[in-house]
Amino acid sequence: MLSCSIRTLRRLKCCCNKRWSSLFLAKGYCFSKPKVVPSFCNTDIKFSRFYVGERQSSLRQWRRRSLYTVTDTYEAIELALDSVIKIFTVSSSPNYFLPWQNKSQRETMGSGFVIPGKKILTNAHVVADHTFVLVRKHGSPTKYRAEVQAVGHECDLAILVVESPEFWEGMNFLELGDIPFLQEAVAVVGYPQGGDNISVTKGVVSRVEPTQYVHGATQLMAIQIDAAINPGNSGGPAIMGNKVAGVAFQNLSGAENIGYIIPVPVIKHFIAGIEESGKYMGFCSMGLSCQPTENVQLRNHFKMQPHMTGVLVSKINPLSDAYGVLKKDDIILEFDGVPIANDGTVPFRNRERITFDHLVSMKKPNETALVKVLRNGEEHAFTITLQPLQPLVPVHQFDKLPSYYIFAGLVFVPLTQPYLHEYGEDWYNTSPRRLCERALRELPKRAGEQLVILSQIIQVRFLCTDSFLVELRFDG
Repeated sequence: MLSCSIRTLRRLKCCCNKRWSSLFLAKGYCFSKPKVVPSFCNTDIKFSRFYVGERQSSLRQWRRRSLYTVTDTYEAIELALDSVIKIFTVSSSPNYFLPWQNKSQRETMGSGFVIPGKKILTNAHVVADHTFVLVRKHGSPTKYRAEVQAVGHECDLAILVVESPEFWEGMNFLELGDIPFLQEAVAVVGYPQGGDNISVTKGVVSRVEPTQYVHGATQLMAIQIDAAINPGNSGGPAIMGNKVAGVAFQNLSGAENIGYIIPVPVIKHFIAGIEESGKYMGFCSMGLSCQPTENVQLRNHFKMQPHMTGVLVSKINPLSDAYGVLKKDDIILEFDGVPIANDGTVPFRNRERITFDHLVSMKKPNETALVKVLRNGEEHAFTITLQPLQPLVPVHQFDKLPSYYIFAGLVFVPLTQPYLHEYGEDWYNTSPRRLCERALRELPKRAGEQLVILSQIIQVRFLCTDSFLVELRFDG
C-alpha cells in the first residue's frame, strides 16, 4: 500500500558480489490505548489485564533472550561453522534489447545455511539466471554440485539440494527462531568480499518494519541491523542465541552500517508453501491502492465518526476478489478484527506499529479475511478471498528467456520492467516516459493481458556484388 520513492530504491542493494540490481506475526499484538478487542484475544479477560500481560510477557521474553553469555555466543558460532556454506554461481542474464541472445556469463558468490530436511536456504538473487551452482562447506576444499529446488523472487529466498552423501557428513542444520526485539544482538555469518574464509560480524536490531525488497521489488517485513552486510553475505544466517533470526540479503548504500535481514515469518511462509504444494506459492495481496485519512476534512467528507480510523480505497485491481466486493472511496476500518489507523498501520508487539499489508501478505493463497468497511456513512463487513496477483507489466523475469516476435523486420516484445532496466541504472528517468508510467501504474483488465511494444526495426539491405552480402542494421 505504501510505496517507497525511486530515489530510496536506488540506495537499496542486494548483498551479492555481482552488479547491483537497478530496482528493483500476526501474533502478539499490543495496543497502547485500544478501543476494540482483537478477535484473537480472549474476550472473557478484561482488556486492561490483556494489555499489561502482553506487555509484561514481551518484556520477559526480551530479558530472557538478552541473558546469553559469551559462552553461548561461541557455541552458536561453532554450530554455524558446521551449517553455513559458500555458494558459487555461474549465471547468464538475457539481453532484452536483443532477446534472442544472452549476455556474457558471470561468476558470483554468496552464502547459505543448512535447514532441516537436508536443504540449503539462500537468497534468490544469489542463484538468479543460474547456469550451474556449486557449494562448499567450511573447512573443505571440495565443491559439490547443487540443484535449485525452489525460488521465490518476491521474498528473495531459494532452496538448494545436494545429492552427494559426502557433502552432508558432519553437517548440522539450524533452527528458525523468533523475531528479535529492538537492541537484541545478532551475529551475521557468511562469506563476504575481502577474503575466502568464513566471516562473523555482530550487531543489534535497529528497526522492524516492511521494507522494499530490491530483488523482487516487493514490500515485505524486514529487520534492520547495524552489523556489516557486504557483497557475499547474501543468504547467510543472522543468528541470535542458537537459532536463526533471519537471512542477510541487502544493505543501504550511502549509509553507514545499515543492513537488512529477512525475518523468520517470511521464511516460514516461503517454506510452508513449498512443503504444501511442492512449488513456490507467492504472497497474497488484496489488490488495493489506499491512501491515508489523516486529513480532518477528508474524514469528515466520508462521514467518519471521531472514534473511527482507517484508510481510503482509491484503486482496485480488476483481477482481485476485492474488485467485486469493495468499491472506490470505501474506508477500510478493520482487517480480521484488527483496527487500522489513519496512517495505514496496525499494532505490533510492544508499542510498535506496522502497515496492515503485513497481515495480508502472511495469509495463505485462497485464504479468506474479514474486512470491515465504511461506505456512505454505514459500516459493512465483507469476506474477501486473498491470492497472489500479477501486475500488468511483469516486475521481473528471472530464470526464463524473454519472448519476442519478428515480422517483416519489426521486433515485438512484451513490455517488462527488465526491458526498461536496459536503459541503465537511472532507467526511471532515461526510459520512455509513457512506457515507464504504464509499467508502474496501469492495472490489468483481464487475466493474461500483456502490453506489446515495437522494440526495434531490423533493416535488411542486399548488395549485388561478386559475393552475396547481407547487411543487417538495428535501429532502436
